[in-house]
Amino acid sequence: MRNEAENVRVRGSGTQSVYAALRREILSMALEPGSPLDEVRLSERFKMSRTPIREALLRLAAEGLVTTLPNRNTIVATIDFASLPTYFEALTLMYRVTTRGAAGRKDAEIMQRVRARQQEFADAVAARDAFGMIEANREFHVAIAELAGNSYYTTFFARLLDEGRRILRLYYSTFDDRLPRQYVDEHEEIIAAIETGDVERADRLAIDHAAQIVRQIQEYIARDLDRPLAIEIT
Repeated sequence: MRNEAENVRVRGSGTQSVYAALRREILSMALEPGSPLDEVRLSERFKMSRTPIREALLRLAAEGLVTTLPNRNTIVATIDFASLPTYFEALTLMYRVTTRGAAGRKDAEIMQRVRARQQEFADAVAARDAFGMIEANREFHVAIAELAGNSYYTTFFARLLDEGRRILRLYYSTFDDRLPRQYVDEHEEIIAAIETGDVERADRLAIDHAAQIVRQIQEYIARDLDRPLAIEIT
C-alpha cells in the first residue's frame, strides 16, 4: 500500500499533467473560449480520478484561463474584447518602463538570459511553433523586466503577459503562424539599445513594438470577428 506521502506525490503529478495539457490547449486555442470542461469527461480522458482534475481546474482558474459558472459548470474563460483598450494601455506602459529601466542598468548574467530567450523566440518563429513563440516572447520580456530591477514591475508585467497569451495567439494567427523576421529583428534592436544604454531609443522601440501588436490585433478583430475596436497608443 502507498503511504500518505506517496499518494500526495502521485496526485500532484496527475494534477500537473492535466494542468499542463489543458493549459497548452487553452493557450493554443485548441480549446476555444467558452468550451465546456466537464470533470467526468476529463477524468475519463486522462484516466484518473476527479480530484486531480478539480485541482488542475482550480490552478487554471487562478490564472484566469477557466471560469466556474453560477450553475457550477466550468468553461474555458472567454476573452473580453471590450477591455482590450485598457489592457493594451497597461501593457504598453510596462513595455516602456521595463525596457527603459533595463537600458539604464548593467547585469551580464541577466543579459545572457535575455539573449537566450531571444534565441528561443527566433527558433520558434523559424519552426512556426506558435506555443513556443508565446512562451519565449513572455520569458524574453520578463527577463528584460528583471534586468530593469524593479520586482513590482516584473510581477505586474508577467501577469499582463500571461493574461494576454490568447490575444497573442490570435495575433500570430493573422500570419498563419508565419511570423515575419521583422519581429525577431525588433527584439534584436531592443537588445542593442539596452546593451548600449540608449534609454531614449529603448523607449521608442518599446512604443513601436507595442503599437504594431495593437494595430495587428485591431485589424484582426475588425476583419475576422466583425467587432471593430479603436485602440490608440500615444
